[in-house]
Amino acid sequence: MTHTLHSAAPQAARPSRRGFTHRSGFWVVAGAFLIAMAFSVVPTPLWTLYQARDAFSTFAITVAFAAYAVGVLVSLFLAGHLSDRVGRRVILLPAIVLEVIAAVLFIVWNTLAGLIVDRVIAGLGIGMITATATAFIFELHRHARPEQERTRSDIVSTAANLGGFAVGAVVSGILAQFVSHPLVTPFVVFIVLLVLAAIGIAFVPETVKTSTGRTPYRPQRIRVPRTARGKYFAAAAIAFGGFSLFGLATSLAPAFVAGDLGVTSKAIGGLVVFLTFGSAVATQLLIRSSKLATQVATGIIMMGLGLASLTFGVWSSSLALFIIGGILAGGGAGVLFKNGLLVGSGLAEPQFRGEALAGLFLFSYVGLVVPVLGVGIATLFVPLAITLLWFAAFITAVVIVGGIAIIRGR
Repeated sequence: MTHTLHSAAPQAARPSRRGFTHRSGFWVVAGAFLIAMAFSVVPTPLWTLYQARDAFSTFAITVAFAAYAVGVLVSLFLAGHLSDRVGRRVILLPAIVLEVIAAVLFIVWNTLAGLIVDRVIAGLGIGMITATATAFIFELHRHARPEQERTRSDIVSTAANLGGFAVGAVVSGILAQFVSHPLVTPFVVFIVLLVLAAIGIAFVPETVKTSTGRTPYRPQRIRVPRTARGKYFAAAAIAFGGFSLFGLATSLAPAFVAGDLGVTSKAIGGLVVFLTFGSAVATQLLIRSSKLATQVATGIIMMGLGLASLTFGVWSSSLALFIIGGILAGGGAGVLFKNGLLVGSGLAEPQFRGEALAGLFLFSYVGLVVPVLGVGIATLFVPLAITLLWFAAFITAVVIVGGIAIIRGR
């Protein structure tokens, strides 16, 4: 009575003569990953324009932002793990098509209701992309350079993920500031880029071998050895904490800069987000040769100091403190997120790598939506400064507990 999908193991398939090699395909997938993640934050510098046009509240922006994360969570739970069975390209191509559809809808339907729907669709696509692209990049690297460690693929996949957030925010902010039709042009640009990304993916060699056997479909579940589950959840905790910071940066930071600080430049709003995510990538590169314990400890310290600076920046209405806090916290969050993925995915058997990664991204995107949605709700009753103080304390506690567990190996 079962009739769905078969588990598959990675294969060293030879690329088509008309396609990319594993080595060039590695960069094609990384580029497509970066473009998709960049598109996901294109609306970030534009929220103030939507606010000015339709008188949105901060809470409405938070809801529209949360709609994206809900889409990601649903997609991760239902489809994020399926590339282990049906193949990486089979999941990536329709996921990118969903991003194109969302981009078109942002142009033709950008009322509040439309924005919420658009964000859900974009989230559905990103949920399919994140774990799939991460596993794809690792496997392409393994086939192209079997003698090398996985460090290169870990850095590239995380840089594409977080670097995409940085690039999307600053490109959108610059386009919104300096070109006509700011609520249209950024999406047109990314429609073109997403279509090119889909074309490139179509010619990348597949790394998962499927067979004619079938097993029943089931939603996402975490499959790691029983003795490693504690460490897996510790890795999920620091990934959760890192993405909570990123959620704050992409949902409320531009509105705070424009509202509380009175900085009306959309480019500056995008720059704040760019610096946060750019720091996440740069810090990983700077300490990539350090031991795991050193990296995790550094991430915790940077994130704690950064959250403190962000909080004082809000309390004192200081743009400088706010930016410094974003850079510090972003650097720490990036290190924690990367090591969370590294530790968590390393605990799973190879044929379940996509599942393990999808589970980690599931926890991460819960971190992206739940604390930030809580901040948005709290601002209806108490000032943002007080809300941010509680947010900083909670996230710092989460990453300390998770980080200590990983450092101790428990």
